[in-house]
Parts: sequence; C-alpha cells; structure tokens
Amino acid sequence: MNTRIASCSCGQLQAEVHGEPLRISVCHCLACQKRTGSVFGEQARFDSAGFKATGAATEYVRVGDGGTKFTFRFCPMCGATVYYTAEGRDGVVAVPVGAFADPGFPSPTVSFYERRQHSWLHMPVEFEHNP
Repeated sequence: MNTRIASCSCGQLQAEVHGEPLRISVCHCLACQKRTGSVFGEQARFDSAGFKATGAATEYVRVGDGGTKFTFRFCPMCGATVYYTAEGRDGVVAVPVGAFADPGFPSPTVSFYERRQHSWLHMPVEFEHNP
C-alpha cells in the first residue's frame, strides 16, 4: 500500500495518507485562488480511513459557491493548508497536492469552475471539464 506524507511549510503539521487518491482535481473558483495564492487549487481526495494528521492545526470554515461548507486545517505557525473536509462528504479528506512536494505525484483528471479559469490557462483535453 502506498504511503504519502504531506506537510506545511515549517513541517509542524503533517498528514499521512495510505492508498491511492480517490480523485485528483483542479479547481478554478475564486475561493481556491485566494486560498492558494495561485490561479487554481489542486487537491487529491483520499479515504479518511487511511488518513492520519499530526501536529497542531487551526480551522477555517468557508461556504463554497455551491453552498457546501468546507473546513480547512492549516498550520498556526506558517499558515499553509495541509488538509480539509467537505460537509456531506463523510469518509473523505482532501489534501492540496502541493503539500506533498512531490513532482512525481499523479496528474489530475478533473477540472472544476472553468468559468473562473484564467484566460491564458488551458487544461488538457483529456480532463473531465466542468463549467
């Protein structure tokens, strides 16, 4: 079984996941752009049964464009988001792919909120595309 470790910038908060991601996606919504400081967020969803977090985390809850509540856990020292959960998606935890700092991490296959995508950015045609 594959084990991966994600962490914040200072290493104080870590998330260990076992198994392969259930889904890897990018999101172009404005909230993900603000959260990441980039033009989109990329996240991998995992079965929470194979998930373990260590270290102190601060929580921030926001409501997404579709009305779903997301609870983000980030390091109180450096501020990096390491994992989050979504209301109604019990048994699933999402980890921002950048927190793994692994250039060999599998590619995303889904692209969300493309209506908010920056005009110069082009997602691969083989992705599942959602407006």
